Amino acid sequence: MPTVTDRVRAICLRLPEAAERPSHGAPAFFVRDRRQFVMLWPDGHHDHDFPHLWCAAPPGAQEELIAADPARFFRPPYVGHRGWLGVRLDAGPDWTEIAELCTDAFRTVAPKSLVTRLEETSQQ
Repeated sequence: MPTVTDRVRAICLRLPEAAERPSHGAPAFFVRDRRQFVMLWPDGHHDHDFPHLWCAAPPGAQEELIAADPARFFRPPYVGHRGWLGVRLDAGPDWTEIAELCTDAFRTVAPKSLVTRLEETSQQ
């Protein structure tokens, strides 16, 4: 059975020119090894002692998702003020939804050429 880290890694590394490297002791995913789009905390972090991830989010998405389901979504420390979204991964996460959130995070920070490439591949 794949771990949470295995699943998030598979989702993120299938995106064009995505790379993984540790950041603050946790797996993190970057576009062209420069712009971070997802950070995974498989064992929890600070006051959130459950597996979760932080991901870049399009404008307004953080507020909308937290309001819709505050048991699953939260405003993460350090990056929440920039619109990033915290997502719990401890209560049977919907991996299709997690893939969509990670892909949206990629789209939020990636250059247009890579977003176009992603769109072209997903239409095939």
